[in-house]
Amino acid sequence: MTGSSGFIGSAVASALANAGHVVRGTSRRRSAFLDAVGVEWMELPDLEGSVDWSPLLDGIDTVIHLAAIAHRSHIDSGQYARANRLATANLVQACARHQVKHLIFMSSISAQAGSAADHVVTEQDEPWPITAYDRAKLAAEEEIRHAGVPFTILRPVIVYGPGAKANIAMMIRIAALPVPLPFGSFKNRRSLLSIDNLVQAVMVCLDNPQAINRTFIVCDPEPITLADMIATLREAAGRPPNLIQVPPLAVRALVIAAGRHSLWDRIGRDLVASSADLQKVGWCPRVATRDGLRAMMQAAIPQSQDSSR
Repeated sequence: MTGSSGFIGSAVASALANAGHVVRGTSRRRSAFLDAVGVEWMELPDLEGSVDWSPLLDGIDTVIHLAAIAHRSHIDSGQYARANRLATANLVQACARHQVKHLIFMSSISAQAGSAADHVVTEQDEPWPITAYDRAKLAAEEEIRHAGVPFTILRPVIVYGPGAKANIAMMIRIAALPVPLPFGSFKNRRSLLSIDNLVQAVMVCLDNPQAINRTFIVCDPEPITLADMIATLREAAGRPPNLIQVPPLAVRALVIAAGRHSLWDRIGRDLVASSADLQKVGWCPRVATRDGLRAMMQAAIPQSQDSSR
C-alpha cells in the first residue's frame, strides 16, 4: 500500500492487518501507528522523482495505491502530472512486470465531475475534470486501464472521520465557533463518505471477481445539505445550530469577491453521487452520514474548542 501513513492509508492498513493480511506499507514518513498494528514499512521516494518500484513490489500480490499530491495552493499542473499521473503509470508498469494480481487505485470524484454537478453523478457520465489535479487523476486512471494489470478504481467523494484534514478540518473549526453562522438557507446537497465506509469498500473489492476492471464511485447513500451538516456538527459539540437565514447569493458574492470561486463550488453548489454500482457487487455501507459526522465532531471537540478560543 502506498500512502499508508495518511488519513485514509492508516485506516485501510489497520483494517487489512486486523483481517489477517500481511501488509507492506510505504510512505514518506514512518508511522508508529502502523508499527503498532503490525504493518511492515518501507520508505516511499518522492513521487515527483524517479521511483524504483521493484523492491517495494517484491513478493506482493495486491497493490493499493493511495499516495498522491492532493489539492494544494501554489502547485503547478506539472507537479500534479508527475506525482499523480506519471508515478502511477510507472507503478502500474512495474506491477505488470512483477505479475501483481490486483491493483486498487484511489482516484477521486473530481476525476468524474469536478467539485459540483447539477445532476446525480454516476460512473456512466462522461468525465468532466476541472482542475489540473482532477485531470491528473483521470489521466492516471487511463494509464491503469491500458496497462493489462487487473484493477479496481475507486472514486470517493470527500471523506470525513476522526483525523480528517483540509476541507473537513476547516468545517469542524467553523462549526465549533461560538457565533451565529450564515448557512441557514443553504439547501444545496452534498454526498460525503465516512472513512469507515471507504475502508469497507476497499475490503469488499480486495478479493471480489465482480470488482475486477471496474470503476466505482464511493459515497454514503444519503446526501446532506450544508445547513444540516453544520447543524449536525454543532449538535454533536453540544451547541444549538444557531444558523442565520442569509441568502446564499449574498454569501456567494463575498466568496467570489475574495477570489475563492472553487470554495463556492464546494460549499454552495450540489454534488450528489450514486454508489449503486458498488453496492451491487456487495458493498454495504454501515455508517449513516449524520452518525458519522457526530462521531467525528465528538472526537474532535477538545481540539476544536481550543481552536475557537
